Amino acid sequence: MVTRSVRSARCRAEVIIAATRGVGAMEEEMHTDAKIRAEIGTGCSPRGPGCSLRHFACEQNLLSRPDGSASFLQGVAEKSRERLIRNTCEAVVLGTLHPRTSITVVLQVVSDAGSLLACCLNAACMALVDAGVPMRALFCGVTCALDSDGTLVLDPTSKQEKEARAVLTFALDSVERKLLMSSTKGLYSDSELQQCLAAAQAASQHVFRFYRESLQRRYSKS
Repeated sequence: MVTRSVRSARCRAEVIIAATRGVGAMEEEMHTDAKIRAEIGTGCSPRGPGCSLRHFACEQNLLSRPDGSASFLQGVAEKSRERLIRNTCEAVVLGTLHPRTSITVVLQVVSDAGSLLACCLNAACMALVDAGVPMRALFCGVTCALDSDGTLVLDPTSKQEKEARAVLTFALDSVERKLLMSSTKGLYSDSELQQCLAAAQAASQHVFRFYRESLQRRYSKS
């Protein structure tokens, strides 16, 4: 059984690309071609059958000074969340095309109504796209919750997360729906983990479709 929630989380992201200089930058280049840093601060069309994600909204290029920006609306500790987002971005950004370059992804939490990590991942992806950062694939985040009787809830609200037995967030790529990152909290069985992953992979199709529609609307000549 899959249930649907209504309220939304909102996260704003901006990408700043800067060339690094000096010996220290050259030494760092030996470890990574493009340094990605994630910082987090506090501050659509109908879905198809079987999808229980909340309403999506996205506005790109809303900030003038960064290289790219996006505000993503979608219905963990700070350092831990930063690490998860950074690792996901590093898995898809083609860093070899940006030698001695720092790519900073700044995320501002506008509101938190649940599934915040997934919303931050989606905002980061759209901001990287808006900045024109080369990536081998797009990525998205999907959060699942399991209540006490094993009911799976996609895109849970804050209240549903607090009442859930387990909360699982997955980052998936757009090519093969490959798992890039997972963050879990609570108790669940192996079969429930696979059930949540399958539900997240199915839901990711709707997120990536929304990405395409959003980009088409922005770059459409009409």
